[in-house]
Amino acid sequence: MTTRVIVVDDQAMVRAGFAALLAAQSDIDVVGEAPDGVQGVELSRRTRPDVVLMDVRMPEMDGLEAARRILTPPPGVTHRPRVLMLTTFDVDDYVYEALRAGASGFLLKDAPPADLIAAVRVVASGDALLAPSVTRRLIADFARQRPATRGRPALRLKALTQRETEVLTLVARGRSNTEIAQTLVLAEQTVKTHVSRVLTKLDLRDRAQAVVFAYESGLVAPGE
Repeated sequence: MTTRVIVVDDQAMVRAGFAALLAAQSDIDVVGEAPDGVQGVELSRRTRPDVVLMDVRMPEMDGLEAARRILTPPPGVTHRPRVLMLTTFDVDDYVYEALRAGASGFLLKDAPPADLIAAVRVVASGDALLAPSVTRRLIADFARQRPATRGRPALRLKALTQRETEVLTLVARGRSNTEIAQTLVLAEQTVKTHVSRVLTKLDLRDRAQAVVFAYESGLVAPGE
């Protein structure tokens, strides 16, 4: 199955480079490019890609607002692709808001080419890109700046079983399914089932939103 991708970035050379790299893969089809968020939203609705590779800082409309519009379409628009944000450490706050908006993850713009290709495939498969070396650091920083939200998020945790709560805690700490299975002495397929149930019960789209929820609800605290 071929993954349809669009690249949204205001730097022409960067945009062309990413597009050429991805188009060279037999299972990826680059169906369009856009230089800003406004055109990116329009292009996404017109071409209906599986994955949108979205830069954060752009003229006309930044990647955060574009991601919101793509992931929360107006009535009558049903297509919702996966959004993979491109960023650097100096735009951490944008990344956090993008995850809250429903982006499936983010990738540093100076990542090796192989990481970009792998990231697109991971996101296209329905998972979220949560590299522990990046995600835990970022989300923990955001959580320090924003006190845990008591009330409704914390109450929603009561819907989870004890095992599901343990799994969510480990997901929030950036652990992979394999690592969670080893920690809890479970089969990896069992962990996948627990993760799926957590997402369903909490009405979360993917692991990226699960990480944000775990910090905002107070289940996981920075520095733990």
